[in-house]
Amino acid sequence: MAATAVLALASCNNASPKMDDQPSKTENTQTGNLKIAYVEVDSLMTQYEFCKEFTLVLQKKSNNARNTLNQKGQQLQNAAANFQQKLNNNGFTSREQAESQQAAIQRQQQSLQELQGRLENELASETAKYNEALRDSLMHFLDAYNKDKQYDLILTKQGDNILYAAKRFDITKDVINGLNKRYKPTAKKEEKKEEKK
Repeated sequence: MAATAVLALASCNNASPKMDDQPSKTENTQTGNLKIAYVEVDSLMTQYEFCKEFTLVLQKKSNNARNTLNQKGQQLQNAAANFQQKLNNNGFTSREQAESQQAAIQRQQQSLQELQGRLENELASETAKYNEALRDSLMHFLDAYNKDKQYDLILTKQGDNILYAAKRFDITKDVINGLNKRYKPTAKKEEKKEEKK
């Protein structure tokens, strides 16, 4: 799960110069000394403790959901196979009994579909919350970080979305180190809550 955020911290001068005006020194400075940096998203996702922790949380929830669905699906298959075998061997004492069991299997199937939808929605909601928290964390850090560094533009680099960038513009290590320094793992927060009780 890759969470991406484009972080543009640039300001633009919308005033268009007249033909006979000479560009001012401030205009030349703004365009000539543009300070740009980028952050490698892949490195951020694998080295920022917040990402590592929540990736594990999301994987665990996904695995639990898959296991639950597989177990319920297997129960449904067994019930359907049992029903078919009884039907083929005239194992029902009445037509009503067969229809009742068939209706129960259909309810079980519908229940499984509803469970699948609910689990998918829960996982999507957790992923969205994680992405939002990651974005907030990154934006707050870059806001503080950039007070000193004063970049005009900070980009995310993921895959080929930036075809070329000189390594001197890469601030990924600084960002990861700074984010990890600020991050308080959830496990430690839970331990502190337990100690207070």
